[in-house]
Amino acid sequence: MQRILVFSLFFFLPFFIQAKDVPTLKARVMDETWTLSPGFIVALENKLRDHESKTSNQVAVLVVSSLEGEVLEEYSLKVAETWRLGQKNKDNGVLLFIALNDRKLRIEVGYGLEGSLTDVLCHHIIEKQIKPYFKKGDFESGIQNGVNAILNAIEGSYTIPPPEDFSHLGPLSFLGELSGAHLEMPIIMRIILTIFVLFVLSIFTYVAANAPYVGWFLYFFLFPFWSLFPTAIHGANVGASVFLTYVVGVGLYKLYHLLTPHGRKRMKKGTFGGSRGSGSSRGWSSSGGSSGGFRGGGGSFGGGGSSGSW
Repeated sequence: MQRILVFSLFFFLPFFIQAKDVPTLKARVMDETWTLSPGFIVALENKLRDHESKTSNQVAVLVVSSLEGEVLEEYSLKVAETWRLGQKNKDNGVLLFIALNDRKLRIEVGYGLEGSLTDVLCHHIIEKQIKPYFKKGDFESGIQNGVNAILNAIEGSYTIPPPEDFSHLGPLSFLGELSGAHLEMPIIMRIILTIFVLFVLSIFTYVAANAPYVGWFLYFFLFPFWSLFPTAIHGANVGASVFLTYVVGVGLYKLYHLLTPHGRKRMKKGTFGGSRGSGSSRGWSSSGGSSGGFRGGGGSFGGGGSSGSW
């Protein structure tokens, strides 16, 4: 009997789960979260009303607290269709939908405006005009900039700026495709990441510069790290400069130690290629005194080691 009840519960549960209701359309700007100030709502409402009177386009803004489990795209479309935004036979409606607690938003565009307000343009408006302000908690500026961009795009005065040209970097121009994330990164985060990356890479770079054999492998192995990390943090121009500094600087340093007598002598005496000391000058003394006793060989200590307990 219990199994039947459990099975019935799981079978009929979806029928008892109610979908999120679509609020009744009362204004062009509706904020169910009480986040926006009354003055801002009135000013934006007047702006959208004036736009509609001139063009017949209907643009609305809806701010809710949560999707309550609904899929963003499905619920946003349901709101736009329920509200029937846009004029009949023109389908010239636009909905800017925002779910604050879910940190999600969408621009829903009617068929009649898809030619001027394309998917690519809507994505650009969200990424460049709205999200930077939302991340800082400035929702009014984000909505204001987003609405302005939407209206300007409909009128044809808002376009995506051409991508930055990195052809001056020559073979390293591909770094431009990886650049851009640093623009949204807080300055404190960029400083912290710069210190961390320099600390880690400097350790491996020291080994690459001074080790006689494995150093060459590390030298080439670090190429992507000295290019990608600086680019991600500071942009393509800085990334290319840091990469070239590493390639030329460490490369010349290694060639000097490989091709010149003085460099080979330094490498031979260096940390990674040190010569072995003679038995008479290093190591344990092999000469036992007449007494056959034991004596130290001249070693020193720096506090290294380990302690334990039970």
